[in-house]
Amino acid sequence: MTTAATGRRQLTLPEELCAAAEEQFASRFDNVESLLEFVLREITRNDAESLDHGEQAILEQRLRDLGYI
Repeated sequence: MTTAATGRRQLTLPEELCAAAEEQFASRFDNVESLLEFVLREITRNDAESLDHGEQAILEQRLRDLGYI
């Protein structure tokens, strides 16, 4: 769902996943939205191809562990 006035979308995620992410990343991010925005920006950056295969594999595994991919 897109909110035209803010240019943002509303997503629905499992409560237990959000709670786990909030607990694990509370020291780095204010909320799940901030965490997801950071993750999505990181994986969609134009220079993402400059990541070596090892870094990319680590990032993808972390996202899998969190249930995002």
